[in-house]
Amino acid sequence: MYYIVYGLLYLVSLLPLRVLYIVSDGLYLLVYRILGYRRKVVLENLQIAFPEKTLAERKKIAKKFYHNFIDSIIESLKMVSASDSYIQKRVSGNWELLSDLYKTGRSCQIHLGHTFNWEWANQAGAKIMPYTFLGVYMPITNKIFDRLFRKLRAKSGSVLLPATDMRKAMLPWRNRQYCIGLVADQAPSAPEKSFWLNFFGKPTGFVAGPETGARASNIPVVFASIEKPRRGYYKVIFTLAEDQPASVERGELTRRYARYLENVIRQQPDMWLWSHRRWKKEWKEEYRANWLD
Repeated sequence: MYYIVYGLLYLVSLLPLRVLYIVSDGLYLLVYRILGYRRKVVLENLQIAFPEKTLAERKKIAKKFYHNFIDSIIESLKMVSASDSYIQKRVSGNWELLSDLYKTGRSCQIHLGHTFNWEWANQAGAKIMPYTFLGVYMPITNKIFDRLFRKLRAKSGSVLLPATDMRKAMLPWRNRQYCIGLVADQAPSAPEKSFWLNFFGKPTGFVAGPETGARASNIPVVFASIEKPRRGYYKVIFTLAEDQPASVERGELTRRYARYLENVIRQQPDMWLWSHRRWKKEWKEEYRANWLD
């Protein structure tokens, strides 16, 4: 079944991107206007983040978000047949920051959020940067699509590490130089072990793993954001967050990241994945020891 699905998707991916975007526009009408996929979740999240905006303003952001969301799916489909050079022409970035870090002989961490299109950024960056790029992924329940996305994400040379068993997956890389990408805005599965602080004015849990790993290994931390100058083109912006993580106090890197991410989202709110339930974990007083603000 996998090969049948892959073959069909390959044939569709051969269509020019301008044709695929026509399909994307049609899917937008289906997903947003007819099916209303997670529309309630999206609007509730926007209400939390932007209470000062009118309902009409939040709906405008939501509509743009759904366009970007569907575009990202179509663009991921294009990756099935697209060459590395094709993606690299459409994804620019200040990759030299990573090259300079590589020359120091140290590994590094990249912290980014669910901003579109991280799939294209992964494929472009893994080929351009001198590092071996380690991509952390959450296994998909559907075996066919899990295998498909692992194939797409590894086609540029990325080494994939399952988020469900990170400690074991990192063992072969303890004494090797690497760059690991961490999508660090997931809702934590263990809120009692997470860092907590105000994010868009609401107590929010952030996974502690990225900071803990960086401080333990004392490897530079780079924050990354993705901009969309126009349809089908993206720009990755890297910022050195901390060169010596072991020297900063516990929680400081997470605090910086939360402020950075909130600022990125405010600048381009339609580019963030509002359909995931970022605030599904509620603050409890028993987490007080991990409160950062």
